[in-house]
Amino acid sequence: MHRVLQPAGWDKPKGYVNGVAARGTVIAVAGQVGWTARSQIIGEDFVAQARQALSNIVAILAEAGAGPQHIVRMTWYVTDKVEYLAAGKALGAVYRELMTGPDAKVNYPAMSAVQVAGLVEEGAKLEIEATAVVPD
Repeated sequence: MHRVLQPAGWDKPKGYVNGVAARGTVIAVAGQVGWTARSQIIGEDFVAQARQALSNIVAILAEAGAGPQHIVRMTWYVTDKVEYLAAGKALGAVYRELMTGPDAKVNYPAMSAVQVAGLVEEGAKLEIEATAVVPD
């Protein structure tokens, strides 16, 4: 599987880990936005778009025989930091729902969140990239 890297004496981060060491087959998932399989943005709600983007990531991982438990890194690009932070509780609930592996544990990978001026896809409020590692 993978090993969480947490230096001694550091505060434990909330909702992510500081680092992950992993070995196996690497799966790189391109940035996913809150759109359907037919490239239609599902609406203007930030949390709904996040749910769809995370669902898209899970679907792509499944194509490689992987799941959310294999994700070791995520990068979130958001167009509005205030909206992202205000959605915290609801976003956390969606994350825990979709990023739980078959062992019923929520996977918290190394994660970054960056506010950007805009995204290429019209109407997208966020884009999420993921890297997963399936053990040998």
